[in-house]
Amino acid sequence: MRSHPVLHWTWRTAVGLTGGLILLAGLVMCVTPGPGLAGIILGLAILATEFAWAHGLLRRARRWAHGTKERALDAGRRARKRVASDE
Repeated sequence: MRSHPVLHWTWRTAVGLTGGLILLAGLVMCVTPGPGLAGIILGLAILATEFAWAHGLLRRARRWAHGTKERALDAGRRARKRVASDE
């Protein structure tokens, strides 16, 4: 694909449109019912296959999601510890 200029730009356009539509759907699902964050991360993952700027955003989104997960787990652990100490 990369060796032929027309196929290269056609492929990049197809990846850009597909990833962009999924990313846009994820953004819409953040304010409507649906898995918004999953759509955003999936859209960025598709875009990251061809675009360096999307790779950087995907790395930041994964780091944010991991930190959010850890904070939620820590809050659950603290709550369980508090309940256990109250009994």
